[in-house]
Amino acid sequence: MSRRCELTAKAPQVGHKVSHSNIKTKRRFLPNLCNVTLISDALGRSVRLKVSTNALKSVDHRGGLDAFLLKAKADELSPRALVLKRQIQKKLQATG
Repeated sequence: MSRRCELTAKAPQVGHKVSHSNIKTKRRFLPNLCNVTLISDALGRSVRLKVSTNALKSVDHRGGLDAFLLKAKADELSPRALVLKRQIQKKLQATG
């Protein structure tokens, strides 16, 4: 199970846990992910995605899932989100 945001490509980071005696041991900083259902206005349906809370805030700020996906770079999106982006672009071109 991948711990990666499907919209912003946030992934675990590696760092050190530092004890009081300054001993450093490796640890992972996991992104804050939640399973959410977002509604696509263009497609007229809801979509379940695993998204970081930061990405959820960005989706709201940009005006919804459709606007976020249209503005997002393709290399940051997951394969599922890329398929959604293409479907939305196709639907918007068809309606004019």
